[in-house]
Amino acid sequence: VGRAVADARRDGARTVVFVTGIPGAGKTLCGLNTVFGSARQEGAAFLTGNTPLVTVLREALARDAIARRECGAAEARRRVRAALQNVHRFLEDNAADPKCHPPERLIVFDEAQRAWDEAKARAGTQRRPGRLTMSEPAHTLEIMARRPGWAVVVALIGNGQEINTGEAGLAEWGRVIAARGDWRAVAAPWAIEAADPVQRLADDVPAWLTIDPDLDLTVPIRSVRETAAAAWVDALLEGRFAEARAIAEAAGGVPFLLTRDPGAMRAALRVLARGERRAGLVRSSVAKRLRADGLGPEVTGDEVAEWFLNRWPDVRGSDALEVCATEYACQGLELDVVGLAWGNDFLPDPRGGWRARHFAGTRWHRAEKDHAFIRNTYRVLLTRARYETVIYVPRGDAADATRPPAEFDAIAEVLAAAGVGALVEFAPGPVAPGPVGLL
Repeated sequence: VGRAVADARRDGARTVVFVTGIPGAGKTLCGLNTVFGSARQEGAAFLTGNTPLVTVLREALARDAIARRECGAAEARRRVRAALQNVHRFLEDNAADPKCHPPERLIVFDEAQRAWDEAKARAGTQRRPGRLTMSEPAHTLEIMARRPGWAVVVALIGNGQEINTGEAGLAEWGRVIAARGDWRAVAAPWAIEAADPVQRLADDVPAWLTIDPDLDLTVPIRSVRETAAAAWVDALLEGRFAEARAIAEAAGGVPFLLTRDPGAMRAALRVLARGERRAGLVRSSVAKRLRADGLGPEVTGDEVAEWFLNRWPDVRGSDALEVCATEYACQGLELDVVGLAWGNDFLPDPRGGWRARHFAGTRWHRAEKDHAFIRNTYRVLLTRARYETVIYVPRGDAADATRPPAEFDAIAEVLAAAGVGALVEFAPGPVAPGPVGLL
């Protein structure tokens, strides 16, 4: 990224730098280092549509600046609001006045494969109607091209983490760059070799693209205990169960443990989260029937900063183990140890692989169109821990048609067959105290 920025500055050019990588490989850290490095002096901002990530990072950085007595609370929060922005608001605010240019010369676009296509950009959200007239990649390059001289967009690409409809993928970025003619790009080979055509910048190497293998982050740094975890998760969720087991056996085990007892899960998390480590519960937003197991409450947007940053005995902190973070609250963030409640929204298919469902009214419905999103939800949830992930699979209830025991038994059997070890008994213990601080 530094080389690409230096080249753009030297040539007075406009460049998009695509950073690809597996979950937990450090893409967000790469983007933050870019924004808070030397580029900060010339105007830089980290843009993301992940509202919980913005909330947690802003609060963490503001608390850090206050603790170091760098500035007062009001100034600290003003600074982080400028450096960490919501990408949708950035685009709408700048698109509204085509004559002005943004103060930033460099922006980092987090999860750029999730940028909205034109239809989604025009539609907006349920709470806020759309004010854009093009796709988000198109608006991004148009806005940054207004700035005289050089400009750089660092696009962070999470492989296999699409969890919403209306996400344009790398193909839209490639289409816009090719159509405009005033931008060039740098990317790793993966960006043109991905199996999914939506996640390919181009089908070959066009004149505007330079290939740099260093821009693909393939080594997980989140899972500090076992680097095989990412490959194991990929094999599991793609339905390659025998391959997953082979990966686990070759690695001497992977950091995933299975239990059917929610009390045992919480007891284990409290033991594993010793010292300064923190634990938390996560679940799929689609797994609606986990409420019957007491795992219905979700972390709200107003609570997410305290959930990730506060420590027991503050009951708002994650290690109180009272409420769950869904994929929307925890994507891009991490915990030391995780309790993952696996619902029957994603369960083994008798024909092989997995089948996805959503719950509406009083029963489950097949979710063929959303299969990839629900699968990627579990990819996000399975890759939130730096150490162990304790997977809790409920036992179900024969008297409840929405939670038949056979479905949960099948999930547990597949996980065990894929190499997930059984959770040993942990004696219950208090949540380890610790100071409020950065993750």
